[in-house]
Amino acid sequence: MRRAAFPWWCRAVAAARRHLAAGDRERGANPVELAVVMPLILVLLFASLQVAAVFLARSTALNAAQSGVNAQRLYDAPDGAGVASATRFLKATGGWLVGWGKTDPSCVTTATEVTCTVRGRSLSVVPGVDFAVEQTAHGTVERVTTP
Repeated sequence: MRRAAFPWWCRAVAAARRHLAAGDRERGANPVELAVVMPLILVLLFASLQVAAVFLARSTALNAAQSGVNAQRLYDAPDGAGVASATRFLKATGGWLVGWGKTDPSCVTTATEVTCTVRGRSLSVVPGVDFAVEQTAHGTVERVTTP
């Protein structure tokens, strides 16, 4: 009588077990490596998020300043139109630029030029880390000139 041979998959499982048993010296190395590298990965992740928050705050401040310049440079624009426009923009954009209400946007108008400045701080992703943001926009005042 012939004895039944083991199926192919049983032989493969047995070979894999023998292989894993022979490499006992390396068991547990992967979790240790991960424990060493994980803090670095988390620092890089949060640092990249903080950098993105700073760039969004700068973009928000610059767009608010440009909005203020565009409102103030119009022909016969009333005083404060630029500040009001920049303030409306900042209220509508959310919280990427924080603390701008402490130093409201400022617009300075001369006979030929308008300059608006917006100041604030970036949103903090990492506790205790935020950056000062200041953006300025310039534009020429619309006026009637003679040919």
